[in-house]
Amino acid sequence: MALPKDNRVIIVVGAGLVIIAAVVLALIFTGGGDKTPEDSPASKGGLVVNLADAPSLEPTRELRCFVDGQFVGMATLAVCAQRNGLATDALDVGLDATGALAAAPTAAFAPPPELPAVEMAETAPPAYVEQSPAPRPTPVANGSPCLRHSGSGWRTLSSNMSLNACVQALYAGTCVGPGDAQYGRWGDTTLRLVPRRVEQSGDNSRFRTLAEQDRNCQFPGMN
Repeated sequence: MALPKDNRVIIVVGAGLVIIAAVVLALIFTGGGDKTPEDSPASKGGLVVNLADAPSLEPTRELRCFVDGQFVGMATLAVCAQRNGLATDALDVGLDATGALAAAPTAAFAPPPELPAVEMAETAPPAYVEQSPAPRPTPVANGSPCLRHSGSGWRTLSSNMSLNACVQALYAGTCVGPGDAQYGRWGDTTLRLVPRRVEQSGDNSRFRTLAEQDRNCQFPGMN
């Protein structure tokens, strides 16, 4: 077969093929470049769980289960509650320190501490003296001492504070994970921060809910 006499025809055809190939390659490498992959939950700050709806999680979903403060493996909420000898709504469900969904009995990792010591000085009975009329007590504001418990013991935040102010001073902006708790005192009442709520107890043993906590670790009902 005879080659074309005009070499310019060959050059033009070759250049055309090169341009077509370049366009095809550009389409291949840039075709998916405009699609931005959806951010993973981890990049958005980790798994987001509505703790208020925790008891209604999928029955077959397994969580990190804790019994007597010890991790015992993965289990469904019902199985974990059974291992703890509790009802499912008696377990705190949320994210643990590893960022995984976990379930544990309320305050399983932090039982109530000993109450702050009250100084009782022993004194000898006073000698009889003629008693003068006692002065009227000076009215004081409706408040009580507010104390915070840490690993080293009790620390006084205020000697005279209302209950709402004490809760805000102790726990506003603070959330705890499942099984964890933080303790405080207002007068003769023990306060306990657990997931989603603050509880109170008059005997440092039996607790009941005092205030609900929102997702921002605040107490809108105590403003």
